[in-house]
Amino acid sequence: MIEGQDRKPLTRDFFDRPVLDVAQDLLGRTLVRSTPEGPIELRLTEVEAYAGEIDPGSHAFRGRTARNSVMFGPPGHAYVYFTYGMWHCLNLVCGPEGMASGVLLRAGDILTGADLTRKRRLSARNDRELAKGPARLATALDIDRALDGTDAIAHPGAVLAVLHGTPPSRDQVRNGPRTGVGGDGATHPWRFWIDGDPTVSPYRAHAPRRRST
Repeated sequence: MIEGQDRKPLTRDFFDRPVLDVAQDLLGRTLVRSTPEGPIELRLTEVEAYAGEIDPGSHAFRGRTARNSVMFGPPGHAYVYFTYGMWHCLNLVCGPEGMASGVLLRAGDILTGADLTRKRRLSARNDRELAKGPARLATALDIDRALDGTDAIAHPGAVLAVLHGTPPSRDQVRNGPRTGVGGDGATHPWRFWIDGDPTVSPYRAHAPRRRST
């Protein structure tokens, strides 16, 4: 491994801040996933912020449940949820304990372990698509509900950790509405991405589900 500032682990204090600050600052950081087959490292290129009980788009908007309880816990832990009966998504909890805010990791560039991720992402047409979207990212990194509540602050034996990485300059960061969020949270410009990065997922507005008749 290359030693230096980019290999320095982020501390819990990094995550114990307002969610919008954490979300933007996560861009360019290196997410490390340790697996039995070897490590996978990914540079985060796209994220979304969710502000808990004040945010209609958040799973925690209506309060604590068994599903979202990790969001109310200490910052720096992983919140993993299952969606549409087939996909997992990975979030990092932030803000003070009890506030239930978190950042959805939407996309990234695989730096190490691409051979491991290709086995899980057989439908990817190229390496840029390995983690292009939150469900693809979780699949590529072998993330499921078993990792819900995992401490993502680097420690001996950690299966998840976030390193300093190479953050983009401020003029490279863009923001806009979150993908697929409807209702009162639809226009919040809380999706952040690195401009021009080919691993960033395409924006899709919320499409209400039609009821079958």
